[in-house]
Amino acid sequence: MSLVQRKFFSDFEKEEEWLNEMAAKGLALSEYSWARYVFEESGKREYIYRIELLKEDPKGPEAAGYLQFMKETGAELVPTGKWLWGLLKYNNLRWVIFRRKASEGAFTIYSDIDSKIRHYKRVNSLWMSLAMMELIIGLLNISLMFVNNPTALNMINLVMGLLLIILSLFFISISRPIRQKITKLQNDKLIRE
Repeated sequence: MSLVQRKFFSDFEKEEEWLNEMAAKGLALSEYSWARYVFEESGKREYIYRIELLKEDPKGPEAAGYLQFMKETGAELVPTGKWLWGLLKYNNLRWVIFRRKASEGAFTIYSDIDSKIRHYKRVNSLWMSLAMMELIIGLLNISLMFVNNPTALNMINLVMGLLLIILSLFFISISRPIRQKITKLQNDKLIRE
């Protein structure tokens, strides 16, 4: 029996925690796409889940080697489904979900502070890139309002520009806790050295 859950996460750690809570209830993630998770019945706590933002496209040579390494450790990549109304395949994105049988012991991806910092920096870079892109496009839309002759199109440019700027602020707000975690990890690293 399959169970489909629709949820949106902006924090990958909360998403990971939720997936592990679902596994504790005996539901194993079998497929995911943007904000859509498909679960199958399994033994309670059968799997441990970890989420990672890869350095490059999963089809790239470095990522392929890394994915093979993860497979050799007993972790499997959870398959991705289609998204955007079934038109595009989700598997060319760098976000991946790994799962490993809990019977194989603890499952962590990052063994040291430096690797955690690098991962958080990749995640922060993603959100900040999206924020800057939305901000630039939003400002361009607003500037078009002043360049064009006064028309109804000006109001569309203004509204779209403001919405994109708000979206940019949303992405910046998502990245704030990540930047705080980076700072905390860097401080922890300094203390330990």
